Amino acid sequence: MATVEQIQDELNYKVRQAKGIEKTITGGYTGDLLSDVMGNAEEGNVLITIQAHKNSVAVASLLGLPAIILCNGRTASDDMIEAAGEQSIALFETEDSQFTASIKLNSLLSK
Repeated sequence: MATVEQIQDELNYKVRQAKGIEKTITGGYTGDLLSDVMGNAEEGNVLITIQAHKNSVAVASLLGLPAIILCNGRTASDDMIEAAGEQSIALFETEDSQFTASIKLNSLLSK
């Protein structure tokens, strides 16, 4: 297990919204089709995606996902950042691909 804060500290991803950064993470789920994420992600997972809009936050909130990592240089919209803050879901951005972000998160969780 790890904390959301370790994503910031150890992976050096850009923090766009830090509320909820103390939460524990148990795994990750990589996906862009939000209906697939809803059907397969588990509470405590970090969502790794390129879907940079507030619907991703709604799905994360519904499932109890503590953080979202936006990949491939995607930037969060203002309404996404605001929604993430309201739901205490940490929000990160990275130039990493989803594949690379998934590997890095797995390495962090394997420590």
